[in-house]
Amino acid sequence: MKVPFEVKLKDQVALVTGGGGVLCSTMARALAACGAKVAVADLKKEAAESVAAAIRQEGGMALGVACNVLEKESLASANDLVKKELGPVDILINGAGGNHPKGTTSTEYLRKEDLDGAKDLISFYDLDPKGIEFVFNLNFLGTLLPTQAFTREMAGKGKGVVINISSMNAFRPLTKIPAYSGAKAAVSNFTQWLAVHFSKVGIRVNAIAPGFFVTEQNRGLLTRPDGTWTPRGNTILAHTPMGRFGAPEDLVGTLLWLVSDDAAGFVTGVVIPVDGGFAAFSGV
Repeated sequence: MKVPFEVKLKDQVALVTGGGGVLCSTMARALAACGAKVAVADLKKEAAESVAAAIRQEGGMALGVACNVLEKESLASANDLVKKELGPVDILINGAGGNHPKGTTSTEYLRKEDLDGAKDLISFYDLDPKGIEFVFNLNFLGTLLPTQAFTREMAGKGKGVVINISSMNAFRPLTKIPAYSGAKAAVSNFTQWLAVHFSKVGIRVNAIAPGFFVTEQNRGLLTRPDGTWTPRGNTILAHTPMGRFGAPEDLVGTLLWLVSDDAAGFVTGVVIPVDGGFAAFSGV
């Protein structure tokens, strides 16, 4: 994989949770292209190994790891395996996350007629606490628990980098997805808290907040079967000044800047938007 500028990560070990996904697999490949030994961690072992195999085919060093970011035993086992095969983690990318239909409303606005409980309508009052709990656990605890599992060695040697993956909806909550917006806002807040907490042990903590990227999770919301945009997809494009969705490679420059001590050694506690201008546009 060609990277936009040179960042030297030789002999460093990077671990990417959610590494089997569209965005995080690109991050894993970029880190490997800069010389890092990469542990690709994913709930699905086959997805993790597929990305790791692609990295090895490109000449990098990578290990596919099955890992549940919500189970401490699974995280501990993953950490032991990575230390044995690659060495202690120097760079942690907390990329695991996602939404759930039971934490999502079916309309943007509540109207009086919605109170009658239409058959196919999910209003604010119909949101399932279990769905909301799932979203908060996956995004917030799925960031906190891996950080506990993979940064102890960093703290011990006084050096390391953590990159969390937030979202633009942490800054501006999106319609229909209150649970996901709130959970990503928690990730951004936690990023700032953790940066302060880790500041005396040499660990820098920052976050990337992607705007709108087409992934397997949201493809059905943004595109029709024929490949054209849905009304929601068109609304997003109309509110993104650059007029397009992000490509996974659009995240690489920000990622490499933040993980590089040479480039960002005095940067900690920030959440960087990569959104094509979405947050800057008022709609008029």
